[in-house]
Amino acid sequence: MDLTDTQQAILALIAERIGADGVPPSQTEIAHAMGFKGVRAAQYHLEALEQAGVIRRLPGQARGIRLVHEAANEALDQVPPVISPDDALRLPVLGRVAAGLPIGADLRSDDYILLDRALFSPAPNYLLKVQGDSMIEEGIFGGDLIGVYRTREARDGQIVVARIDDEITVKLFKKGKDRIRLLPRNPDYKPIEVLPDQDFAIEGLYCGLVRPNR
Repeated sequence: MDLTDTQQAILALIAERIGADGVPPSQTEIAHAMGFKGVRAAQYHLEALEQAGVIRRLPGQARGIRLVHEAANEALDQVPPVISPDDALRLPVLGRVAAGLPIGADLRSDDYILLDRALFSPAPNYLLKVQGDSMIEEGIFGGDLIGVYRTREARDGQIVVARIDDEITVKLFKKGKDRIRLLPRNPDYKPIEVLPDQDFAIEGLYCGLVRPNR
């Protein structure tokens, strides 16, 4: 049973509302809670949940959602506790970032995740998915979603998301008198030296991570 993080969050919301109020949320309420622009996105994810066998929908009923308990309970075991609105961050997953050699980042995504703001400091603006293992000594592994606080400035020794020409990478930032170096945290990788003719910019600071269930 493979559910996206958004679908897991919707399933948790349905279970929480049934437990608290005795009735499931409407599609409009799901769309509002998840920050969707309209109910069509809610309908899409409900269809996916039904196809996965964790819910059953009753035609013609505004709140016609029923949990298929055995399958839903299995899925909910993988879902963290429901986050209160005051503590929630709705973060877009904007692409992927290399912890290894830099790779191109696809910055277009419709995927959003609700996360507890206590996981991060400072609060991030977006998430990037890590690919590679060059930052494992910092506890950052391939497949992790890292929070990125958008800024163009960084202090020596901070972990940054940086752009070199058209490539994106996450590394330890070191600024010398005459050069910038991006250091891996894995002895199998060599530092990246930023050359004078390269287009270089800091895209943001690393401010925490979440590790999706594998």
